[in-house]
Amino acid sequence: MAGPSRDLLGTDVFDEAVRNTCDVASHCKRYAVSVGYWNDPYIEYFVSHPKERKAPEISRGYYARVQGVGRLLKAFLEKTKCNCQIINLGAGMDTLFWKLKDENLLPLKYFEVDFPSIVSRKIHYINLPTLLMTECVLIYLTTEHSGCLIKWVATTFQSAMFINYEQVNMADRFGQIMIDNLQSKQCELVGADACRSLESQKERFLQHGWETVNGLDMLKVYQSLPPDEIKRIEALEFLDEKEPFEQLMQHYSLCWAIKDSQNLGLADITL
Repeated sequence: MAGPSRDLLGTDVFDEAVRNTCDVASHCKRYAVSVGYWNDPYIEYFVSHPKERKAPEISRGYYARVQGVGRLLKAFLEKTKCNCQIINLGAGMDTLFWKLKDENLLPLKYFEVDFPSIVSRKIHYINLPTLLMTECVLIYLTTEHSGCLIKWVATTFQSAMFINYEQVNMADRFGQIMIDNLQSKQCELVGADACRSLESQKERFLQHGWETVNGLDMLKVYQSLPPDEIKRIEALEFLDEKEPFEQLMQHYSLCWAIKDSQNLGLADITL
C-alpha cells in the first residue's frame, strides 16, 4: 500500500505543530492563573495544571496579553452596547465566553472557530457590528491567505473591529531566533513577512479595506496598565533581569483595525 504523499505528510506535521502551540499557550495561561496574575475560574476545566514552573517573564507576557485584548474587547462591547457579535478565530481553549457571561457582557452572537473556512458557514447571513479576534493565528497563514481573510472581513462587515495579537519585529536577531526555534519543532511561521515591524502589521489592514488601524508592542501595552496592578503582579514572582522580559515583549504586538459605517465611535477605541 502506498504511503501518504510528502506534501500531505508535511501538511499533517505542520498542522500538528500548530495545534501543539495551543497546548503550550493554554498551560502557560493555566500556570499564570494558578499563581494569581488574573482570575479565571473556568480554565481548570479545559487545561490540566502544568507540572513545571513557568518563567516569570512568560507569565507577565500572558498577563499583558489577556489584559490588553480584554480592554479593547470590553471597549468595543461598551460602544456597541453588546449589540454585536464576536468571532474568535483559532480560539483553542479560550474561556472568554464564560467570563463575559459572568460579567453580563455577552454579545448577541459569539462564535469560536479553529479554521477561517468555518467562519463563512456561520456568519454569511449577519448584518451586525462584528468583532474578530486572532491571537497568534495569522502568522501560520501565508501573507496571501491572511490578506484574503483580512480583506474578506473588511468587505463582508461594514461596522467591525479586528483585534490581532501576534509576533512583531521578526526581522531582527531575536526574531530570527524565535523563527528558528519553532522551525526546529516543525512549525514554520509562513506569515512572518507581515510581522517585520509594527508598521508592516498595520499596513496590511489598511491595504485590505480597513479604515483605521492602531498598534502597540506588548511592552507598551504592559506599561499602559494601571501602576497599582503592575506593582501587584510584579510582587507575585521575583524577576532576575528586566531586559529579557522587555525584549520578549517588544516582539509581540496588539493591533486593532476599525470599520465604522454606522458611526458608533469605534475609531475612538484605544488602550
